[in-house]
Amino acid sequence: MLWRMEEGRSELSMFEFSQVIDATNNFSEGNKLGEGGFGRVYKGQLPNGLDIAVKRLTQHSGQGLNEFKTEIHLIAKLQHTNLVRLLGYCIEGEEKILIYEYMSNKSLDFFIFDTTRGALLNWNRRRHIIEGVAQGLLYLHKHSRLRVIHRDLKASNILLDENMNPRISDFGLARIFGSNGSHANTSRVVGTHGYMAPEYASEGQFSIKSDVFSFGVLLLEIISGKRNNGFHQTGNIGNLLGYAWLLWKREKWCDLIDPCLDVKHPTMEIMRFINVGLMCVQDDAVDRPTISDAISLLMNESTILPDPKRPAYFRSKGEDTELEEQYSINLLTGSSPAGR
Repeated sequence: MLWRMEEGRSELSMFEFSQVIDATNNFSEGNKLGEGGFGRVYKGQLPNGLDIAVKRLTQHSGQGLNEFKTEIHLIAKLQHTNLVRLLGYCIEGEEKILIYEYMSNKSLDFFIFDTTRGALLNWNRRRHIIEGVAQGLLYLHKHSRLRVIHRDLKASNILLDENMNPRISDFGLARIFGSNGSHANTSRVVGTHGYMAPEYASEGQFSIKSDVFSFGVLLLEIISGKRNNGFHQTGNIGNLLGYAWLLWKREKWCDLIDPCLDVKHPTMEIMRFINVGLMCVQDDAVDRPTISDAISLLMNESTILPDPKRPAYFRSKGEDTELEEQYSINLLTGSSPAGR
């Protein structure tokens, strides 16, 4: 099936499949950058020497032509320093390919979940990444021509350029709204376990607040160096969100900080970021801040922040005591920070 961009989309290049094959050395394993649910990503180089990232969707990826068109239409309209830039596309036979600018430092998960590479990201760099992702999300939610809900914000979808500036990528699952739209329902829940807001995962309700939830998870992962998905700090019970919240309640938030950061004297700034992260992952979407409010809370040191409520996916009230006791075993050796 052939499909072309409408008139007026000439800023994007339409590549021939043969050009993509030449650029990626026939999709060689040596050029492979990564693999996700929708397909593989390869490094390529155009004849003019420009490095590119080539996203080749698998035929059975789940992203059909409609989602592919959505990603092209959407990214073509979005221009922000914290969003990845789409250069072109290719549709030929069953092949659906997106051509992006190449990010030399791969994705955020390549660094923060690795003890060796994580040491390359000090607190200033991690703060810069958090702030950049927040600004990109603010643009999507408030300042772009159309309101966009990403629906798959996660560490592997945050790409890093040569200066470690973050770029939000992968808009195949994004939904577009008019300037007044902010939420919708779907019977087809798509996304990544560990980053999906509870109201979206269980009922298909997504909104700007579900993106905020994903941002909160990402923020806590960046600070802790731990994945929320598959978190095993306390054995078989709990997740990173619950662990962070219980550390917060016991005023042991310092124990959440990634040892790679080598922070001998945790600052009030880090504490503020943890507080905002926990506010973003609160169970009830109404309690979560908007991304603009979250940015304000992160940046304004004079604002007194409220204590966050219970995070999503925490056990029911009747199980609190048992769960907290099991967490406590792991918290007894934690150092005591200065009082809040």
